[in-house]
Amino acid sequence: MLPVDPLFLLVSVPAALLYGVAKGGFGGAVAILAVPLMALVMPPAQAAAILLPVLVVMDMVVVYSYRGQFDALALRLLIPGALLGLLAGYLLADAVNDAMMRLLVGLVALVFGLQNLLGWLSSLGKSHNPVAATLIGALSGFTSFSIHAGGPPFAMYLLPKRLPPLIYAGTGGLFFAVVNLVKLPAYYALGQFGTENLWYSLALVPVAPIGVFLGRRLVQMSNPQLYYRIVSAFLVVVGIKLIFDGYQGF
Repeated sequence: MLPVDPLFLLVSVPAALLYGVAKGGFGGAVAILAVPLMALVMPPAQAAAILLPVLVVMDMVVVYSYRGQFDALALRLLIPGALLGLLAGYLLADAVNDAMMRLLVGLVALVFGLQNLLGWLSSLGKSHNPVAATLIGALSGFTSFSIHAGGPPFAMYLLPKRLPPLIYAGTGGLFFAVVNLVKLPAYYALGQFGTENLWYSLALVPVAPIGVFLGRRLVQMSNPQLYYRIVSAFLVVVGIKLIFDGYQGF
C-alpha cells in the first residue's frame, strides 16, 4: 500500500467535503473550488483525476438521496448536449487552453450570479428551450471534462426555472452522475488513473457520503428564496476565483 501524505489529507479532505456538500445540492457551483484547493499540494490535472472516482461515489449517494425528485424534461434536453461536450473535451484534451476556459466560465458565472442576485432575470428563461439547453449542456459537459467546471453553465440554464430546491438539487445530481460516469473511461484512456491517484481517491471515499448528506440537510432547511440567493452568491465567488485563475494562467 502507498502511504498517504498528511499534507494531502489536510488539504484534500476539506476539499472533498466541500464538493460533497455542493453535490448534496447546497451551493453546487462552489464545488469548482475543490480542485484549486487540492492544487495547492499537487498538479491540477492530478487533483481532477483523484477527485473523479470520489465524485462518482458521491453521485451514487445523491441519486439515491434525491430519488424521484428531478425535472425529467430538463434532463432530456441537457444530457444530449452534455455528451457532445464531453466528446469534444476528450478529443481536444491536449489542445485546450485551461486559462482561457477558466476565464470564459468565470465570466459566465460572475455575470449570471450578479444578474440573479440583483433581480435582473425577471421572467427570462423560465420556460425550457431545446436549443439553449443543448448549447448550455454542451458547454457544461465540455468544461466539466476539461476543468471540472460544469456547474456554472448548468446553473445558468436551470436557475431561472425557479424549481423547488429539492427538485433543482435532484436534477443536478442526476445530470452530473451521467456526466461523471461518461468521464471515467475517457480519463482512463488518457492515462489519468495510475496506482498513486487511485490510492489517494480511495483515501477520500469515506468523506463522500458525509458531505452529500450534510448538503441535502442544508437544502431541506433552506427556504427557496434564500436557497437561490446562496447559490447565486456562490456563483459570484466561483466566477471571481475562475477569472483570477485564468488571468494567472496567462
